[in-house]
Amino acid sequence: MGSFSMEDFVGEGILKGLLPKLLEEGWDDVPTVKIMRAEDMDAANMTQQQKDALEIRTYLHDRALMQYADRLEASGKGLPELLGLSATDLSSQFGMKRGHIARFTDRSSSCAADPLPASYAGPVRRRVTTASRNDSLYNSQHGTLSSRKMQSMNRSTMRINSNNEKSLEQSMAEFKIQDGHIFKGIVAAEPAEARLCGCVQPPPIVEDVAPYSVIENISVQKLTPEYKLGMERLVKTKTPPMKASELWRDKPAVLLCIRRPGCIMCRAEAHRLYTKKPIFDAFGIQLFAVLHEHIESEVKNFWPRYWGGVILFDQGMGFFKALGGGKLLKDKFLTGFVFNSRALANYKRAKAMGVQQNFKGEGEIKGGLFVVGSGKSGVAYQFIERNFGDWAPVAEVIEICSHLQYISTRALPANTLSA
Repeated sequence: MGSFSMEDFVGEGILKGLLPKLLEEGWDDVPTVKIMRAEDMDAANMTQQQKDALEIRTYLHDRALMQYADRLEASGKGLPELLGLSATDLSSQFGMKRGHIARFTDRSSSCAADPLPASYAGPVRRRVTTASRNDSLYNSQHGTLSSRKMQSMNRSTMRINSNNEKSLEQSMAEFKIQDGHIFKGIVAAEPAEARLCGCVQPPPIVEDVAPYSVIENISVQKLTPEYKLGMERLVKTKTPPMKASELWRDKPAVLLCIRRPGCIMCRAEAHRLYTKKPIFDAFGIQLFAVLHEHIESEVKNFWPRYWGGVILFDQGMGFFKALGGGKLLKDKFLTGFVFNSRALANYKRAKAMGVQQNFKGEGEIKGGLFVVGSGKSGVAYQFIERNFGDWAPVAEVIEICSHLQYISTRALPANTLSA
């Protein structure tokens, strides 16, 4: 699977000398470099060879085939010409393995792909809980990205949403965003399945979103910054603990609670979510990964290869307890994985993405995901890892975030999402 390190992405090829220019122009992380348009490349004075190299590397990164990037780029061929080569040529000239050839030539597939739905019709798995009102407004900020980079990201988001404006309007109406109504929080989870012919029952999950009072005072510690080209790691320079409410004081946040950073399924989920960073940036949404165990070597192996955002350490496991309604959600390896067909399917899905793994650390505590509104708005969405390796649907998460951005751009009163 392709690393989110810019140095790894550009490799030793013709793009390496362009790194200072990309940094100057604000193209300082892999997800946003991959959405550069022709006019952005021209503005960066990229040669045709550099444009071809970026196209090749973007294509390979999406398909977890970056090990062939330097060789394919050095051939001097463009991506269309490379895709036209026979399987024999790809094998003999570039040493590509048979399974990798199939992945390379299948233009419709992408290991990182999780396309948005044809319309924003609303989450398919949800429980709604009524919340109390609040007169605060959502605030949307787009950070310190360069204007050219921000415009390109917005254009990309517009292309995604251009055919869905009517559906988005209808979806917003379903959530009753008008003044005097209540925005409702959502709890989502994959369905449970019987284990060992019904002899083992899956752990129960909560039906209500975590109250804001439960998460606002959780103590967290930043282990890494958001990855940018040339950024120094923070693993050895621990930052002081802070209240979680400081994270979303000004901007909404997505918090991905990782069961174990060495887990193949956790790594694949993190990578898959972070590929959509340009969309979250355009919506003014921050991305955080939350760990309940701090093993320095595991943080180094996880960031920025699988996750380029900020990593937080939740020593008291406050977010993980909030997912379980006040107690940790745990499952045994034998009954929760070996005898759980859905967990095994999740493992196979992650393995097909070319993710490496290890078995360091505690792996029985379930994770999940929160979308938290700015200020004291509360929890807008909460996904629970019922089975090992369950992933929050990216399209569902983006839909919820689009509602938060929709509110802020129209300056509508936002009600508290959870008490």
